[in-house]
Amino acid sequence: MPASLDGCLVVAISSRALFDFEEENQLFEASDDHAYMALQQQRLDVPAKPGVAFSLVKKLLGFNQAGQPPRVEVVVLSRNDPVSGLRVYRSAQAYGLPIQRGVFTRGREPWRFLKPLHAQLFLSANELDVRAALDAGVPAARVYPTSARASDAHPDELRIAFDGDAVLFSDEAERVFQAEGLDAFQRHETHHALEPLPPGPFKPLLLALHGLQQQRNQAVRVRTALVTARSAPAHERAIRTLMSWKIEIDEAMFLGGLPKGEFLREFEPDFFFDDQLGHITHASQHVPSGHVAAGIANR
Repeated sequence: MPASLDGCLVVAISSRALFDFEEENQLFEASDDHAYMALQQQRLDVPAKPGVAFSLVKKLLGFNQAGQPPRVEVVVLSRNDPVSGLRVYRSAQAYGLPIQRGVFTRGREPWRFLKPLHAQLFLSANELDVRAALDAGVPAARVYPTSARASDAHPDELRIAFDGDAVLFSDEAERVFQAEGLDAFQRHETHHALEPLPPGPFKPLLLALHGLQQQRNQAVRVRTALVTARSAPAHERAIRTLMSWKIEIDEAMFLGGLPKGEFLREFEPDFFFDDQLGHITHASQHVPSGHVAAGIANR
């Protein structure tokens, strides 16, 4: 029978999100892909340094147990050429990351392969690829390669933090805020407190993580956080929406517009997702961060 990824959380990731290829990428942007390929070939036996999403990937792969069907599949989906892909594989092997599958397109749009992979998350440093993936209905975020790296204080716990509106939830409420201001937003959310928000682009990922969270006797545990600019009374609709989805969030931070970075630094996530560039710019100084180019704020 052909191989299948049914039942797996499939994460597609670019080489620059998984490994630190910023020096090589500078050469690519300054010259051409041939110089880049030559440098990567020269460094085949030099493992690349971990990138911004390395900790996330390592812990996700920790859910797979020997002798059991895999729970998570990580696939490299990259604009790199196949020769440069050799270094990606060798670097993964050097760090003990059991990554087997990869698609290398040498400059062409790789997001087209997300659908046959049934990917539930795509991480890339390329904004156009991320936007295309979101338009195709795949949860996706543009990583900031210069983001702070994840803390190593929680080796047995996968920690992921999400913004609410336009990430876990739709941008319905954000549209009210953008058009009419904070007071109108608060009135709208109070009036609709018992009405669940429509799902946002990252609900499928949250559901998949919830499934991993329910597994017993795992070497890695999942801990999630909602980190939002909402505050009372608009907090209630967010919580009730999660309750209606039968999803439990471990921590919730209703910050009322306070900068998120310092709070995220204390939570120490392996990754944080937000749709607001301002929030990501600040948060990336403290934790690994990715921009979700969805919703009215990104149009």
